[in-house]
Amino acid sequence: MFIPKRRKFSPEFKKGAVEQAYQPGVSCAQVARELGINANLLSRWKRDVETEGRQAFGGSGNPKDEELATLKRELVRVKKERDFLREAATFFARESS
Repeated sequence: MFIPKRRKFSPEFKKGAVEQAYQPGVSCAQVARELGINANLLSRWKRDVETEGRQAFGGSGNPKDEELATLKRELVRVKKERDFLREAATFFARESS
């Protein structure tokens, strides 16, 4: 029987995920899917931030996790920009024909 290893996330990753979840027009489930985590976990992190504020996620993360979190945030931002530009190009292509 295979038992998956429990993943640990750095405080920076958690804070970044919560920040993304608070962006207008973005759902918690969507952010969770993009980051490869469960939506319930992200909701719990949001609750932790709301109740504990700056004291949330006082655990110990390592620099690798921080870099990974930064890269994932950047990837999400770039994907949103790409999708926007794709939609704009489609719109203008329809308008010109």
